[in-house]
Amino acid sequence: MKKSFVTIATVVVIGLSSNLAVNSVHAEPNIQQIQSDRSEVQNKLSKAETEISKVLTEIEKLNQKIKEVEDALKSNQKMIDDTNAKVKTTEEEIVKLQEEIEKRYDILSNRMVNYQKNGGNIGFLDVIFGSSSFTDFISRVTAVNKITTSDQDLVDQLEADKAKVAEKLTELSELQTELEGMQQTILAQKEDNEARKGELKDKEQGLQAKIDELQMEDSRLASLQAEVNRQLAVARAASNPVTSTSTSGSDSNGSLTTLSKSSNTQNAPVVSGNVVQMAINAGYPHLGTPYVWAGKGPGGFDCSGFVSWAYGQAGVSLPSSTAAMQYSGSKVSYSDIRPGDLVFFNTYKTNGHVGIYVGNGKFIGAQNSTGLAVADMTSGYWKDHFAGHVRRVAN
Repeated sequence: MKKSFVTIATVVVIGLSSNLAVNSVHAEPNIQQIQSDRSEVQNKLSKAETEISKVLTEIEKLNQKIKEVEDALKSNQKMIDDTNAKVKTTEEEIVKLQEEIEKRYDILSNRMVNYQKNGGNIGFLDVIFGSSSFTDFISRVTAVNKITTSDQDLVDQLEADKAKVAEKLTELSELQTELEGMQQTILAQKEDNEARKGELKDKEQGLQAKIDELQMEDSRLASLQAEVNRQLAVARAASNPVTSTSTSGSDSNGSLTTLSKSSNTQNAPVVSGNVVQMAINAGYPHLGTPYVWAGKGPGGFDCSGFVSWAYGQAGVSLPSSTAAMQYSGSKVSYSDIRPGDLVFFNTYKTNGHVGIYVGNGKFIGAQNSTGLAVADMTSGYWKDHFAGHVRRVAN
């Protein structure tokens, strides 16, 4: 906060003082301070965006786990429903078996009554020896044997039916216990996953609030930087009239004109000082700067780091990652593309690479193969990987 007051006071002094040359001397250190503050803020932004990206990835993985658990719950519930249906069917079978058992007991009981009349006074021997002839005797013996064998078969079948019923009851009981245990385990997993998801959502909201706060601070610093730059440009214009050999000056409207001081000057477009042109021009003196992962300064750039840095030189605050940058500004059709628009390419992922369109089918950007360079997006690799995603962040 103390730095902010110093910076604002400096801007006011620059704006009100009549001695512009002197004010420009005082403004230089504060420009460095603002740039240092912005660098620190942007570094924090980058870390927060990286962290929130990890959280979102973890949430995505957790959502997949939750889906798998829900699928398991549905599958297990289907097994429970099927088992309940089998229980009902088996219970009906048990009723039928019991009825059959009772019928067979009735048959045996009736036979015993038929062969043991009067409380058991007439037995099988009475039947056999009561025959009237030898033929009748043979017939009676054969009948008694058949009846005895049949009765034994009925008794054996009864025992087998009882064992079958008992086995079914045991199997169903064990299956129900297992399914209930599985259901409890799966539900516990679901509760754990939902609790973890809630924690991650809270963390995501906290990180997003932090990012919003940092972006506001970066935007504030960018506005201060742009104002000080404007005052410095006016001061330099007053002390150094525009000549054919000058490297900075002011047009008739007081707009800053900046040309490249490097050997790459012939590649830079002629500009009149507006924000878009300042952002484009910022990169030309640094062509050939090596590609550095997460690089955001003139010593090394990655693609989004360069775009964010270039527009920062013109006082426009942009996110420092392609993931966030792909939603910045407004989307425009490729047929309406203008210099300064952001162009995205589907490289290792959708909208994985970004650059600044400079006109004539070309863009300036930090490529990992060439470093900071102007590339042609109308043929070859970049044409193949351009899907038409264009964002306009400044007019």
